Amino acid sequence: MKRHKTNLVNALKEKARAEGFADCRVAPGYLAPEAGDRLRQWLNEGRNGDMLWMADRVDQRSSPDGLWPEVQSVIMLGMSYAPETDPMALEAQPDRGRISVYAQRKDYHDVVKGALKRLAQWFVHQTGSEVKVFVDTAPVLEKTLAEAAGLGWQGKHSNLVSREHGSWLFLGAIYTTAVLEPDVAGRNRCGSCTACQSACPTDAFPAPYRVDARRCISYLTIEHKGPIPQQFRRAIGNHIYGCDDCLAACPWNKFAQTASVHKALLQRTELSELPLAGLLALDDGAFRQLFAGTPIKRTGRDRFVRNAAIAAGNSGDTALVQPLVLLLDDASPLVRGAAIWAIAQLDEVQFSLEKSARLKFESDETALLEWEVNAPSAR
Repeated sequence: MKRHKTNLVNALKEKARAEGFADCRVAPGYLAPEAGDRLRQWLNEGRNGDMLWMADRVDQRSSPDGLWPEVQSVIMLGMSYAPETDPMALEAQPDRGRISVYAQRKDYHDVVKGALKRLAQWFVHQTGSEVKVFVDTAPVLEKTLAEAAGLGWQGKHSNLVSREHGSWLFLGAIYTTAVLEPDVAGRNRCGSCTACQSACPTDAFPAPYRVDARRCISYLTIEHKGPIPQQFRRAIGNHIYGCDDCLAACPWNKFAQTASVHKALLQRTELSELPLAGLLALDDGAFRQLFAGTPIKRTGRDRFVRNAAIAAGNSGDTALVQPLVLLLDDASPLVRGAAIWAIAQLDEVQFSLEKSARLKFESDETALLEWEVNAPSAR
């Protein structure tokens, strides 16, 4: 099969830069069997939590040619979202909610996919080959493929690390039937560093390069649909959507340049330090309006206010007790349960008063359990 010339690949990379990608590399259309073996082991250990979709189509996820037998090459692309401000700045401001860097801007799915489609159309015009475009919504091992293409390597926090862009890259993939010369695969440069492991508030790394989603704050505040387990609530601190602690700790971030950020992914400064009091008062309409166009909107108001209530309980700010009391009448038992816990952390007297007045009217089992296990006598 004809291998396309180097000048085409160079033109591809130049076009990718014009579309706002910070890096573009080529990987073969297959992955070694070890990639699938590691995925299956992770799933068998249950470390995907409620993300049951991860177990679907494992064979297709394990290698590009498992998903599309005709694929010959994978064009891997990274789009920078390097933060304009210190992701850890709000750690010392417990009355403010911490939102993950990637979510303080336009939904990356829309931005990256649009650029990928334009790049893929150009590539088809140049080569006549077939293509398929993926952004985080298909059975694709993006990080493994990015390492195979030389964009970087999977760090001990299991995310991609780039020498030039640190841990701040959105990944996209173009599968193609064109045969392209692959780039040199990424080489692990973590060395003896354990900064990301030490930074995790919930000890979500059972070993380097392995993450247990069930303990990860990003999973707990975004993907997990039920009450946040008691054992992690204190450690969550004021994280209300996602967590960047392990990413921010990586020394390679010092090379990341905000100038590389796509103009459509500039940070929305109004989302960088939101007061918890206002977030606790959000109804569905206000939630949708505040987070329109961001990834946060897809999580839904109830889970988000649940997170804000947990953060309020960790704040030590008794001024948040009354906004939390109002949430005891919320239609969502998920929200009511989080508010019960938070009030118990801030004001035991108020907790006892509210329990006496409300317990007999509560019908949801999870909310009833919150009243029982969070009573001062039970702690």
